[in-house]
Amino acid sequence: MEGDFIKINEWMLPLSWLYGLGVKLRNQMFELGILKSRSFDIPVISVGNITVGGSGKTPHVEYLIRLLKDVTKVAVLSRGYKRKSKGYVLADNNTAMEDIGDEPFQMKTKFPDIHVAVDKSRCHGIDMLTENEETKDTSVILLDDAFQHRYVKPGINILLVDYHRLIIYDKLLPAGRLREPQGGKARADIVIITKCPKDLKPMEYRVIIKAMNLYPYQQLFFTTLEYDNMHAIFGGKERTIESIGKEENILLLTGIASPKQMLYDLGEYSDNITPLTFPDHHCFRSKDIERINETFARMPSPKIIVTTEKDNARLHGMDGLSDEVKRNIYTLPIKIKFMLDQQEEFNNKIIGYVQKNSKNSILAKRKDGHKSKNGNNTRHRTGTISFRDN
Repeated sequence: MEGDFIKINEWMLPLSWLYGLGVKLRNQMFELGILKSRSFDIPVISVGNITVGGSGKTPHVEYLIRLLKDVTKVAVLSRGYKRKSKGYVLADNNTAMEDIGDEPFQMKTKFPDIHVAVDKSRCHGIDMLTENEETKDTSVILLDDAFQHRYVKPGINILLVDYHRLIIYDKLLPAGRLREPQGGKARADIVIITKCPKDLKPMEYRVIIKAMNLYPYQQLFFTTLEYDNMHAIFGGKERTIESIGKEENILLLTGIASPKQMLYDLGEYSDNITPLTFPDHHCFRSKDIERINETFARMPSPKIIVTTEKDNARLHGMDGLSDEVKRNIYTLPIKIKFMLDQQEEFNNKIIGYVQKNSKNSILAKRKDGHKSKNGNNTRHRTGTISFRDN
């Protein structure tokens, strides 16, 4: 059921109250203009959450990349969590994972023709992407994990809420997992309930819609996880997830915030799953490699290792994995699917916003051509670009 992964540490609620005061003060400073939010004369779409832990940001950003990459020049800007570099870094096809972080590395590897950059200061990162010669063809910027980076005012602000960790049932840190009060959802133009069960009942949709209590200017969508064919990390044939037999033993190797959904989904195919869980963005070391080798060696055959694309980015260059592990380790790519036949509505919102505000994309040329046919010579709008104005 919704919210079933939430655990509240009641004894920490007084600390949560103090934490909440600090967060409210910061937000109030932005509302009063003491701290400034910048708008940009380029489409900017932010994807993020207000909870600690995974809500499916990367597969949702990748969905936007697939939607836009063939009609406009896409750039993804991330903080680059746990990277070893400093400042602004623009990735190329030879950039090491350590220099940009595992998630940006994953996106650059999967989509080599888009721009991927990291910068702790998102405003500076946007300036670099739009002003530098090698990236000035950028037509839309996707901000990864930036819902609370309020120094940028995006044109579309997308808030992701994990079905299993609904913010309406959670508490502020450290008692719960919220990074700010749930009222922060008011800044979102689009709210997406992620990781929904595929068999969600109509009554459950209605309960969630009512409980989220969104404003009229906000739109609510629901998505669920889908899995692509599994890829052998060290060479070999792909496998479908359906090819896993009930008798096959799975070592689920993850270093992500919330592996429970994967564990639940894989349980549909195998009765024997051994989770080997590390912290989110974990940097694997030699002792971890030994633990992986030993755990897999103890498991009876037939057996397989399943890991995530994000973990693959950190595992691929590691030394010490046994030959048995290398022969049997697969990544399981994750995609998202819209529910309630909402995909077309969502796509139209995103494409319409980019088309209206982009200057140098195929979408903009289509728009200008349409205006020319209709004798409409209205000048391109500058200044603040807001989804709520569309």
